[in-house]
Amino acid sequence: MASGNMKDIKRRIKSVESTKQITKAMELVASSKLRKAKERADKARPFFNALYDTMCEIVSESPEFSSFFMRGKKAGRTLLVVIAGDRGLAGGFNANVLKAAMVRAEELSAEGEVDIMPIGKKAVEFFEKKQWKIVSSYSGISETLHIYGAMDIADEIVKPFLGGKISRAELFYTTYISPLSQVEKNITILPIEIEKGKSGPRAGMLYEPSAEAVFDSVVPKYISGLIYGAVVDSFASEQAARRIAMENATDNADEMLSSLSLLYNRARQAAITQEITEIVGGAAAGE
Repeated sequence: MASGNMKDIKRRIKSVESTKQITKAMELVASSKLRKAKERADKARPFFNALYDTMCEIVSESPEFSSFFMRGKKAGRTLLVVIAGDRGLAGGFNANVLKAAMVRAEELSAEGEVDIMPIGKKAVEFFEKKQWKIVSSYSGISETLHIYGAMDIADEIVKPFLGGKISRAELFYTTYISPLSQVEKNITILPIEIEKGKSGPRAGMLYEPSAEAVFDSVVPKYISGLIYGAVVDSFASEQAARRIAMENATDNADEMLSSLSLLYNRARQAAITQEITEIVGGAAAGE
């Protein structure tokens, strides 16, 4: 009886040890990818900020400034761009951003139609299962996305807006705060929202052929930078979340191994005690 119990415990110990090796390896991989993703995000941020400041300067040139990209309707078809991961095992990373996007989609569907542009395998699978209208989807691009790929995605947003097919576009993604904190975020892509007083006009600045034309030419690049930055930021958040999840899983495996080792030693001691008892009993019977 004790021998069979010892075999089961030993089998479980080997299984937990194998799992621990996997979770530890995944933790190290996530840490390495997180460092690289953070570097990409830090390099992309100045470009995005410079474009936004330029648009603020153009708008501040004239109180009567007007652009089609700044005009939108409160009701109408809305495009939601939702960025999630391509893999699981990252704690609540995917569930949190998808839940936030779902709540917003249901809210908007009461006012008008909603289109979804999921980025990441988990986002694609989620909205396909929920049977929402998907206009285009992107999987497996988070780690390798470059600015030209982001431009292609931006075109899928800008063209429907200019063509009047959508009246609004919003972005859902997870922003990286720290290695221990990642927060889901919702921002408006179109119409462009310029913060008043963000940046004043430059003295003697002339825009050819016009301020509106320059502004309209900058917007697609701005949206490309926005998409690129969000994808990279989300990928960094995913790796941070996975690193934490795998670290916790490794710690749990250590605790299980400690408990199982204790159980194994107890079962082994019980088996030895039983064997000694049988020997002593047999010797006593022989006398």
